[in-house]
Amino acid sequence: MRSLPPVSRRNFLVTSGAGAAGLCVAGSAGGYSAAEMRGFTADDKLIGISKWEIDTPALCVDIDKLSQNIATMKTKLAEMKVASRPHAKTHKCPTIAKMQLAGGSIGICTAKLSEAEVFSTHGIESILMTTSNVSPNKIRRAMQLRLTNPKFIQAVDFPPNARDLNDAAREAGVVADVVIDVAVGTRSGIPADDRALELAQLVDKLPHLKLRGVISYDGGAQHIKGFKNRLEQTLNHFAPSVAIYERMKRAGLNTEIFSGGGTGTYNILPKAPGITDLQVGSYIFMDCQYLEIGCESNEEVFTDFTPSLTVVSTVLNTYFPNSITTDAGAKALTLNKPGPWVVGEKSFAYNAGSDEFGVIKYETAGRSYKVGDKLELIVPHCDPVVNEYDQMYAIRGDRVEAVWPIAARGRSQ
Repeated sequence: MRSLPPVSRRNFLVTSGAGAAGLCVAGSAGGYSAAEMRGFTADDKLIGISKWEIDTPALCVDIDKLSQNIATMKTKLAEMKVASRPHAKTHKCPTIAKMQLAGGSIGICTAKLSEAEVFSTHGIESILMTTSNVSPNKIRRAMQLRLTNPKFIQAVDFPPNARDLNDAAREAGVVADVVIDVAVGTRSGIPADDRALELAQLVDKLPHLKLRGVISYDGGAQHIKGFKNRLEQTLNHFAPSVAIYERMKRAGLNTEIFSGGGTGTYNILPKAPGITDLQVGSYIFMDCQYLEIGCESNEEVFTDFTPSLTVVSTVLNTYFPNSITTDAGAKALTLNKPGPWVVGEKSFAYNAGSDEFGVIKYETAGRSYKVGDKLELIVPHCDPVVNEYDQMYAIRGDRVEAVWPIAARGRSQ
């Protein structure tokens, strides 16, 4: 059988257009029928229209590609004998979280307490909040959430905070589940040394806290370019966290959770001893930042998962030579780099630097463009782009099947 040529960014952008439909998996999304999907709809009058008829800029997700990515992650992690605990800050959408849980995930992560409150309100119980709550009001809110949701877990990385959590849990009449956030790098978490073990021992002794284990996330590793380079650096950086996990285990402390990793290291971190689950997020959507890091089988483009999230934009101006202006600027796409990729146009350079307008510069174009034409864009960084929209259009076969509210949009507290 003749092997296929490696995928490059140039031919990826061409094949990711209409011709990529053959990559999709037909059928229901995460076990939901078409009728059930319509039950999540915020605007019934849009059901059945073409995505090219939606007012732009429009955030669109291809249901089949999204479902394919969820199924792919489940299969790959099953082979490595770890679970997924996806980070819901990526999508902020209860419908997608339920699809992930139906697809085998053991729970979700949230970055903020307000996100956790939204998802819990929408019936999602297994929530791990990866950021510590340190202010008195947030601590009280966290205990109220624990009171209504017994599967809520929160992180701690500072001994005085552990004592504050214990006091608040006592006042609320609960025993709060806690994980120790062990630092990889210097962004958050307690350093991976004696202090981490001592904090775990403190939590274990506090009567109104229950130690559940360790989280340890290496954000910097996720976008290291080149798989071999990413593999080596990830495991080296994570070694101190493994050492703390093993010391906790030897000390008889509860280590049922040892969670970390992300989309960029989903097939790397399981090589570390003891890992129970991965905090993958962007794999469901993919974006330019991830696509450009490469994967084990392709050093140039990360092809393990299929881009499912796009923004549809409209051409507003073609007066100027080798230049196109669209209606999707920073408010639709953010200022993250690299810039958006235009599906089907391998040589377009997209600049979203203006608030309301995007400007494309090009040497050659696959076709001629006129005012009113539509373009589809792979977004620079999916998490902040999703947070710019109230809803996303769930697309199947270029038709709107549902409109999903982004219920946790703007919940950054």
